[in-house]
Amino acid sequence: GIGGAFQYGLQISIINSPAEYVKTFIRESWLKRYGSSPSADMMTLMWSLIVSIYSIGGLLGASSAGYLSVRFGRKKAMLCANIPALVGAALMGLSRLCGSFEMIIAGRLFSGACGGLGLNIHLMYAGECAPRKLRGLIAITASTFIAAGKFVGFALGLREVLGVEALWPILMAANAVPAIVQLLTLPFFPDSPRYLLIDKKDKEACI
Repeated sequence: GIGGAFQYGLQISIINSPAEYVKTFIRESWLKRYGSSPSADMMTLMWSLIVSIYSIGGLLGASSAGYLSVRFGRKKAMLCANIPALVGAALMGLSRLCGSFEMIIAGRLFSGACGGLGLNIHLMYAGECAPRKLRGLIAITASTFIAAGKFVGFALGLREVLGVEALWPILMAANAVPAIVQLLTLPFFPDSPRYLLIDKKDKEACI
């Protein structure tokens, strides 16, 4: 679940660093496709869509968190949340190679869905699995790792790291790393006792 919180913070901050490079890419792609430069209003619309569609994806992900966490369990639902994260990272990472700024828009939508889904299920899973004495501490891990994700996003966006024109697609696709880590480690964690007892009626597994 930490991966979802980290990805959320990462994607919020990471879009600010390559802004000028992405806008230049949109202009070049539009010029090659239509033979003329986009108007200032169209550029504002495209950039606004790239930034805001992450929140729309987050709303979709958050809305489906309750159903998925009951249907598949907290752990499996968090594993499923990494699928849109990887799809979004692939779309944004390959957007310049394919010459399609629409892939950035779609990638941000998928990344937002992962953030909304992962954050909500993380809080359920962590709260239900944590020992009573550590429940308060575990509950704040979401906000802690959102802040850590923002910090890493700003750090990666520095010109000395990935904040240069040649590397901005890699910067945009950086959220694939926590998604892969979570996919590799989360299967070794137990499922939520509450889910096992109330939803699955499996008292032995719960104990």
